[in-house]
Amino acid sequence: QQPLGKYGRLRKAYLKEHRPILWNSMILSETLYPHLREIDQTANSRLEQMMPQLMQKAGVTEALKASDPMKWTGLMNNLKSQAEETILRELIYS
Repeated sequence: QQPLGKYGRLRKAYLKEHRPILWNSMILSETLYPHLREIDQTANSRLEQMMPQLMQKAGVTEALKASDPMKWTGLMNNLKSQAEETILRELIYS
């Protein structure tokens, strides 16, 4: 089996702690790990899709990266946090 990524592990912890009936049902029907892998892949692809859109909206460019790397890094961290917050709300904790 392929190891789970960050979002798959987060979904697993959420199901185990907050949705124990669904957790047990998925374990018994052997659908848990395919579900977790699918969530992980979907979350990663969603993050890759959202980041360029957020960067464009915020005006983060390669020119900014070259002229002010600290500002670029701060903006990128902020944008990634925004994207992850959306992903967690929509995919992991639902």
